[in-house]
Amino acid sequence: VQLQAYGGGLVQAGGSLRLSCAASGSIFNVNVIGWYRQVPGKQRDLVALISSRGDTTYIESVKGRFTISRDNGGNAVYLQMNIVKPEDSAVYYCMLAQRTETYWGQGTLVTVSS
Repeated sequence: VQLQAYGGGLVQAGGSLRLSCAASGSIFNVNVIGWYRQVPGKQRDLVALISSRGDTTYIESVKGRFTISRDNGGNAVYLQMNIVKPEDSAVYYCMLAQRTETYWGQGTLVTVSS
């Protein structure tokens, strides 16, 4: 399984950004896909997840601002980031979990200027 994430960049506080991640390879029908983020010196934290059934999970700090979605085929996931804040700045990683395996993309940098 390979994950290709893109869409990061520099955005002003209060603006919007959309991250995309395409998964390829042996993707099973039952899985969870989503986004984590990491700043230097800190652990990688969950941002949002979406299951193959469409169930979503968000960390509290992004609820109401970020929206996770996946395409009909289920092999692409998106993160619409609205009303971004400087504390949203991080490297964002796409993750897919299926059966007993977890896969990670290469990360895409999001920088929010104040």
